[in-house]
Amino acid sequence: MSDAAVAGGRTARRGRLGTEARDARRALQLVLAAIWLLDAVLQDQSFMYSKAFSQMIGGTAAGNPGVIARPITWNANLVEQHAVLLNTVFATIQLLIGLGIAFRPTVRVALAGSIAWACAVWWFGEGLGGVLSGAANPFNGAPGAVIIYALLAVLLWPADRVARAPFTAARAVGAHVARALWLVLWLSLAYFALTPANRAPQALTGVITAMETGEPGWLIALDNGAASLVRGQGLAASVFLAAALVVIAAGVYLRPPAAKATLVLAVVVAAVIWVFGEALGGILTGVGTDPNSGPLLALLALAYWPLRTTVPGEEKAA
Repeated sequence: MSDAAVAGGRTARRGRLGTEARDARRALQLVLAAIWLLDAVLQDQSFMYSKAFSQMIGGTAAGNPGVIARPITWNANLVEQHAVLLNTVFATIQLLIGLGIAFRPTVRVALAGSIAWACAVWWFGEGLGGVLSGAANPFNGAPGAVIIYALLAVLLWPADRVARAPFTAARAVGAHVARALWLVLWLSLAYFALTPANRAPQALTGVITAMETGEPGWLIALDNGAASLVRGQGLAASVFLAAALVVIAAGVYLRPPAAKATLVLAVVVAAVIWVFGEALGGILTGVGTDPNSGPLLALLALAYWPLRTTVPGEEKAA
């Protein structure tokens, strides 16, 4: 085969790899858009138009420093006084973000808007996920599900800083920055798992059983089984969870086969957290505002899945 034919074949394969990479990012963007649309639907539930919703917001101020807590309390009072108007605005914003990400011409504007909205909700609606109050626990959504929306928007931004990214999340910010963000997130989860409050003998059992109210019977049965399994084993469970989270954090620095194994572990851990710790985010109870962190952590793991960035035969040619 002539050199020109070989070069042409390699060029075609490079084009296919580039298309695969673009399609992977677009697929992840569409999943993120679907989650935002789900949030909009959940925000439109009758519970969100009641005083109970504003009380739930106000409850996130507990344990936070005054400079963080006072704006949360102000926001909760404002929502209580104008529940219908403000909740309609909240639901509409999330709807527009979801539709904007799903529609290619507006994806940049929607992702930028999602970052701003997520940061505002993280403070005024989630109390910074409890990271300053001592209540943060990977099993209850720490460091706050909504901040992961912002992280995903940054990593899935439709821009390419590198010609051949090793994984989708590296395309917009580069591999070094993407890996550092992953490391910080998962190591922070490991830290929260080991805080004194979460090492208490009944801590994890309490987190699991606290989510049972309003859940369907089958999910309550699953949660009760999990709660029984870890009853009195708070320290051991925290250490085991923290060890798994540290392995996950380091995984993106490993070679592709090992990295894939740790990413599978990340998806499994995210699923366990979502089912047993977050009770599917409470989306079946009528009071859940979002699916919580589990699905977002799994989506994040997919954004770090290694891409085939070399053309077969190039290594030998080199």
